[in-house]
Amino acid sequence: MGNSTLVIIGGDAAGMSAASKVRREQSDREIIVFEKSNYTSYSACGIPYFISETVKSADELVVRSPEIFRNKFNIDVRTMHLVKSVDTTAKRIKVLDKIKNEEFWQPYDQLLIATGGKPYCPSNIHGHNAANAFGVSTLKSGINIENFIEEKKPKKAVIIGAGYIGLEMAEALLIRGLKVTMINRAKQVMTTLDPDMGELISVAVRNLGVKLYCEEELKSFEIKGSLITAVVTDKQEIATDMVVFGMGTTPNTEFLKDSGIELGVRNAIRVNSQMQTNIKDVWAAGDCTETLNLVSHKHIHIALGTVANKTGLVAGASIAGEKAAFPGAVGTAVCKICSYEVARTGLLEKELKELGIDYVTTSTKSKTRAHYYPNAKDITVKLIAEKNSGRLLGGQIIGEEGAAKRIDVLATALTHNLTIQNIIDLDLSYAPPFSPVWDPVQTAARKLLKDI
Repeated sequence: MGNSTLVIIGGDAAGMSAASKVRREQSDREIIVFEKSNYTSYSACGIPYFISETVKSADELVVRSPEIFRNKFNIDVRTMHLVKSVDTTAKRIKVLDKIKNEEFWQPYDQLLIATGGKPYCPSNIHGHNAANAFGVSTLKSGINIENFIEEKKPKKAVIIGAGYIGLEMAEALLIRGLKVTMINRAKQVMTTLDPDMGELISVAVRNLGVKLYCEEELKSFEIKGSLITAVVTDKQEIATDMVVFGMGTTPNTEFLKDSGIELGVRNAIRVNSQMQTNIKDVWAAGDCTETLNLVSHKHIHIALGTVANKTGLVAGASIAGEKAAFPGAVGTAVCKICSYEVARTGLLEKELKELGIDYVTTSTKSKTRAHYYPNAKDITVKLIAEKNSGRLLGGQIIGEEGAAKRIDVLATALTHNLTIQNIIDLDLSYAPPFSPVWDPVQTAARKLLKDI
């Protein structure tokens, strides 16, 4: 590749994983990264824990600063640069220097798009950009929330949406002493769980003191000056000092229209297993791309730090001329709200119905440790398997300390097409402080085996 120019749009997980990989393989390569914020390579997943003050400073969430990339790795990172459009015919991108407020065209030989997701924000509702309304997707947004809490001392908050971010932000704000109300359009919190498991989380959230209203829709905001003073739903009006959007993210791909780059599910960029797009010399990775679901064999959009880092590494290897492939994912995710841990992997019942797959399911309640060992906590494990073959199709776990990471056993089983019998046969570890003699995952498998 010699002195050809690699341009990367986006300086977080996927973009900087790729940049670092290319640099390791090609020491003389020109690499330019455009990042719209002030920060590179940070843990967006850590933002709620910074807001709760579990993590003391925002700097702790930064893996590597722009200065380190520039000085140590010779990667030309340009922060506060927003890419406006991509011209794949002329092989150039239009960039806005946000500090100078000047636009320019940057040519490339190879291009990687790693623009991530943007928080879904009800932009059709007046006041969505008020000074006390916050999305939670960038380190800057996390710092803005922290500064607002420190300076304005809000007493009450309304969180709109009850997915991972909504729940983690509820925990952070409870820890900071705020009264928290959650509004959710769906019937249950966490639509990535089946309704029966989502209901357990709804109960847990209410037990923590959160006012949770499901099947309610945001209609408007009451505004005074530059601040939201109340959230108006289709059922009530709720006074508030701040609003947090926890309605999930959408792929950040709007700037690609007219580029000829093919988009797929939810307007995520369509890529092959080498993370190449349909346009020669253009790759994409991270939350802005589609992912193959290894259980359904359908393309999905999944916004997870694990997938972003892996796809960034594969894109970097592919750009550097190595043989590398990203096989796909099974959709494993965990989250915590105060003492409750939530985990999920594979497919939901509604997805299996859509696919026309005949399945059986079970939920079992057991303990995280031997029942006689101090601090053994409740854990509920739900397993879903194919009716006749017994192949595992999905799993969900809810419990207290020691519950969530057990999902990794199920993720491994899904990735390798294991059956319920295979899970029962696994030689899992046992000692009273860690597990009952039959691990909760295997207890659930034994119960489900009867129905297969």
